[in-house]
This record gives sequence, C-alpha cells and structure tokens, in this order.
Amino acid sequence: MHRIQELAAQAVEQVAAGTNLTEALAACWRAAPDLTPQERGAIQDITFGVMRHWAELRLVLRQLVPNTIPLPFLEHLLVVALYQLYYSRAAQYAVVNEAVRLAGTQARGRFKGLVNGVLRNALRQRETLMQAVAAQEEAHHNHPGWWLAALRRHYPSEWQAIVDADNGHPPMTLRLNRRRADMTTYLAQLQDAGIAAQALDENAVRLLQPMPVRQLPGFAEGVVSVQDWGAQKAALWLDLADGQRVLDACAAPGGKTCHMLELADLDLTALDIDAARLARVGDNLTRLGLTARLGVGDAALPQGWWDGRPFDRILADVPCSASGVVRRHPDIRWLRRPDDFATLARQQSHMLDALWSLLASGGKMLYATCSIYPEENSQQLSAFLQRRADACCLGQEQLLPNECHDGFYYALLEKR
Repeated sequence: MHRIQELAAQAVEQVAAGTNLTEALAACWRAAPDLTPQERGAIQDITFGVMRHWAELRLVLRQLVPNTIPLPFLEHLLVVALYQLYYSRAAQYAVVNEAVRLAGTQARGRFKGLVNGVLRNALRQRETLMQAVAAQEEAHHNHPGWWLAALRRHYPSEWQAIVDADNGHPPMTLRLNRRRADMTTYLAQLQDAGIAAQALDENAVRLLQPMPVRQLPGFAEGVVSVQDWGAQKAALWLDLADGQRVLDACAAPGGKTCHMLELADLDLTALDIDAARLARVGDNLTRLGLTARLGVGDAALPQGWWDGRPFDRILADVPCSASGVVRRHPDIRWLRRPDDFATLARQQSHMLDALWSLLASGGKMLYATCSIYPEENSQQLSAFLQRRADACCLGQEQLLPNECHDGFYYALLEKR
C-alpha cells in the first residue's frame, strides 16, 4: 500500500497542477514499469475515485487543516488517504499507518504527526465533516459551481440526473461485429461463460459487471469491441453503403472507424493529428481484420494531406469539452474553465468549414461531439447553417448521460 499511496498521490498532484489524469497515469506507468496489474488497478481506482470526490475530499481536509500544507505532495497524500478511508475496502489501520510512514520520508519526518492526527480525526469526526459537505454545493455535487450553474441553465429538469450520472461508474458496453456474429449467438456465448449481459439493440450488449476484455468470448478474434452505446450511434447516422469514399476525421482511437467498416465495404481514410494515437486505430483494425488508409494530419488544414478527391461521407468528430463523458474522465470537470468553450467553438467552426470543402455534392457529413453544452452543439450547428447556403440539416440528436450511455451530440448535414 505504501507504494500505491505514493504513486496515486503523485498522479493526483499532477492533475491538481493541470495535467489530465490519463497523462498523469501514463507518466506513473513509465516511472514504475515493474508495477503488477493489481497495483496498476489499485492506483487507477484510487485516482479516479479521488477525482469523483475531489471537492468533497478537499473540503473535509480544509476543515481538518485550515492552514495551507507547505508540501503539495503531503496535501495530495492526505486526499488519497481520505478517499481510501471513506470509500475503499482497504483496512483503515493500514491506510493510516502507511500514510504516516510515507509522510516520514518527506521533510525529515516533520509532518508524521500531522498526517496521523488528520486521518484519525477524519475517522472520529466523519459524521460532522460530512454534514458540512452536504451544506456546500460544490462539495455535495462534486462539480464546480460554474458547471452546475450551466447545467441548471441548459437543463433545468435534467441537471440533477446528469450530475448523478457524472458521479457514477460508466457502463461497459460491447459492439458486436456484424461480419462475425449475431446477437442471439453471442448472448448465448456470454451465458455459457457465466457473464450476465443484456442486449440494447441488435449491435450493442451491456455487461452487468465490467470485466477485463481478455476474458470476453471472441474479443481477441474480433467478434466484439468495447464501445459506449451512445458512441455506436455515429456510424448508424451516416447512412453508409458499399463503395463510398469516407473520411473519419480525428479518428483515434478508432472505435467509430472500425464500426463503419463493419457496416459496409468502404474506401475509408482514418485521419488523426497524433501519430501515437493513430497507431491505436491500426491496432484495432488489425484485431478486427479490417482495412483503412491511415493518415497523420490536421483535419482543419486539409492542404497538408488531402489528395483532392471529394468524400461521400465525413465523420467530423471534433475536439470538444468532453462534458458528456465526465464519468469516464472524472478530472475533466476540474480541469475545464468557463472560457474554454469560446476557444473550442472557434476550433470546431474552423474544422467544420475546412471539412465541408472536402465533401462531394450530395454527400453527408456528421458533426459529432461528446459534449452536452449547446455552445458546442446546437448553437454551433445554427452558426454553420447561416454561413453555408449549400448545407441543410437532416436531423440532430442530443444524448444526455444515463445508465445506458454517455452524452453525445450528432447533427447530419447534407451538401446541396
């Protein structure tokens, strides 16, 4: 536990400094390559849990230690230990003892008594401390105040359900490869393996309990892939048919790319600005036995990679706030700032205009985000339609996060 606490606290410290949790954990794995799968899992569980309870845990700590703790690492060690005491199954004595021992390695051990006292008081005074949490909005909902205000403004009836979904654990949903199996057969395979599941439609099946993908029947053979049910709707919106020339802009990690190729025989280009992430698209294509043209490039600057031939279909899965996938990335709510949306909106509109010029007459482009905020979705669509007389919207859909899927927005545009 000593090492797990140390690495978890270091990752949380990086997030507090502005690094996203995915990158912080990747740095942790690089720094400690000898970690066992169990240790990695424990560190990931702790750091994700801390981010889900961030405002609450920090309020608890401020009640116990009103003054600033001089060493950032010790502050985040205390937050990690508080999470373990309140929300993990770890033995409380072990959490306290190991945190005190770890504190002894800092500042010549000057803060061992502080750490010991804080954690023991956290246990003794938990009921009182949590009463204060319930009375403070940000801590009670574990969302920034400005984020809560935006949710109430845009979703006066649904905001509480969105917050509850954000604070929960995401469902594990599989996408069935139509080329290799049908739902009836695969559900029977899951049942034979003792895996409880339910079909959401003819392609999507939700597991009642998450599990490692290597234990899934047919995963290695490309029978199924892990993909949120809401994300699976993108390929279905595009009205795909054999022989079409298709662009998947911002394709990594490749879930939508592969889904499109499972549905039709396409001449598909998967584009991403990040070569390392694009390699993951290639890995997924290989596992599924699919073929696409991979290209490294900026979707907003097609002159650097486009061959001049128009596309019949374009998936414009643009960069966004990721406000619809908070439960999968619980650090997002703490890293975002209100002025981020104006910057993102400019990027989105620039990319839309650039990609529109690549679309064939009569072709269709799907504007997609994993956001729930209108500034990035319906308002972005309205502005685009005002700029482009040759564009019409065939339909749009806003999905809000719930027990079955994350939050996504889709708008299908046709070039007239």
